Amino acid sequence: MTYKAQILLGRITKVYSHDGTVNVRLEKRFIEKIPLMESVFLEVEGKPVPFLIKSSDYPGGDILRLSFDGYESTERMSEFIGCQVFLTQSDIPENSNYPDYSFIDGYLICLPDKTKIGTIKEIISNPGQILAFVITPDHKEIYIPLHEDLILSSDKKKKILFMDLPEGLIDLN
Repeated sequence: MTYKAQILLGRITKVYSHDGTVNVRLEKRFIEKIPLMESVFLEVEGKPVPFLIKSSDYPGGDILRLSFDGYESTERMSEFIGCQVFLTQSDIPENSNYPDYSFIDGYLICLPDKTKIGTIKEIISNPGQILAFVITPDHKEIYIPLHEDLILSSDKKKKILFMDLPEGLIDLN
């Protein structure tokens, strides 16, 4: 199992039943698109811990129910409420042509001259295009295509994404 920290499946929100099954609130990109998984990593105190999946159930919406081998009680699983759940490298479809941009949710988009465009509120995966839904400093809603040719760099500590956007792109929104 290889840990892939950028592929966030969701977060454990509560223990669902007495057998240790938990509810995982899915990231938007996985709603209705649950990958086949044998294991996941939970981020416990900032460190990835592997868990083998005993069973999974997708009742619909943004909730996935998971139970893990060796953790068959409410008491054992309650300590993991709030933990992030990450996919293993093998869970990622091999034919996936799109990079995962979910980790930049909440980042500020800036131009090379440090002009602030706005804050990313959501990543939208459309067929053939990934978009950032952005709220500008003057509270306008705009969409910016996320393409590797437009992204210059990112600062993970400051949560800033530097992009070189074509002239007039922001005015189209």
